[in-house]
Amino acid sequence: MQVLGIETSCDETGVAIYDSELGLRAHALYSQVKLHAEYGGVVPELASRDHIRKLKPLVDKALSDARIAPSQLDAVAYTAGPGLLGALLVGGCFARSLAYAWGIPALGVHHMEAHLLAPMLEDTPPAFPFVALLVSGGHTQLVRVDGIGCYSLLGESVDDAAGEAFDKVAKVLGLAYPGGPRLAALAESGTPERFVFPRPMINRPGLDFSFSGLKTHTMVAIRECENAEGALDEQTRADIALAFEVAVVETLLIKCRRALEQTGLSTLVMAGGVSANRRLRTRLTEMAAQRGWRVCYPQPAFCTDNGAMVAYAGCQRLLAGERDDLRVLARARWPMTELKPTQVNAP
Repeated sequence: MQVLGIETSCDETGVAIYDSELGLRAHALYSQVKLHAEYGGVVPELASRDHIRKLKPLVDKALSDARIAPSQLDAVAYTAGPGLLGALLVGGCFARSLAYAWGIPALGVHHMEAHLLAPMLEDTPPAFPFVALLVSGGHTQLVRVDGIGCYSLLGESVDDAAGEAFDKVAKVLGLAYPGGPRLAALAESGTPERFVFPRPMINRPGLDFSFSGLKTHTMVAIRECENAEGALDEQTRADIALAFEVAVVETLLIKCRRALEQTGLSTLVMAGGVSANRRLRTRLTEMAAQRGWRVCYPQPAFCTDNGAMVAYAGCQRLLAGERDDLRVLARARWPMTELKPTQVNAP
């Protein structure tokens, strides 16, 4: 089965073609970073309009790269939620129209399920069951995964997601959008332990997260330094960035270790935009090596939003016989635990 995947949940336009026998055939991605940079964040209306402009050229490119014609496609999968409603509607209407014109089925895909399954695109994919850490600008969740659609929520952020906290602290530090990756880059030149920030909720039972207090603590530290020193010099900014990043990474590490111990599982899958963070990957890999566990994550190109993960997730559900009617699905909020299990549990 050859599936065209379309991703338009926020500020990336992603298109890919996945073959159930040959794997990923092509993927094309356009980022709207430059468009939103002057506003310091995503402007939903501008995001929707840009998706309209970019979708057809990207579909044409993916078909050309895969060297296939539309007549050779078996289905179209698109992100139906969660995400920005206008952006979801653009992708959904475009995908549904293509499927109707080509006489093939279409299927709306859950954005976070697609992220969760992104490591399946790698050469050595994880086997079920496993624990998944979904960590992005909008979500921080620990999920037990027993198969596609078989999800049990273990813990989630009660306020800011980790990626959201990264972006907010980066903005206070004067870093340009997107702030998270820039903060991580700045932290590379930080002085270890000049500042030590709290690891939130690690002394409480359970697997929930909270990053709002850490964000506030960091902002207070910034103001105190400004009051004492005036404008922050580059080294102080780097030291604060490092302290914040280390606190977030150590918090995620502790909760992941706790989740694996509580479930008795030995495989951790990490996905979402923050999973590209180098420090987080290094620390989780070190922990897994010490405990005899395995950590799996997608290559950096598939950590952020992309069409490949949508094409793969859609293909698995289409192989299980799922189909949508002619309606366009778009849900700004969509708990992943509402998804139905499939019988297709192998990569």
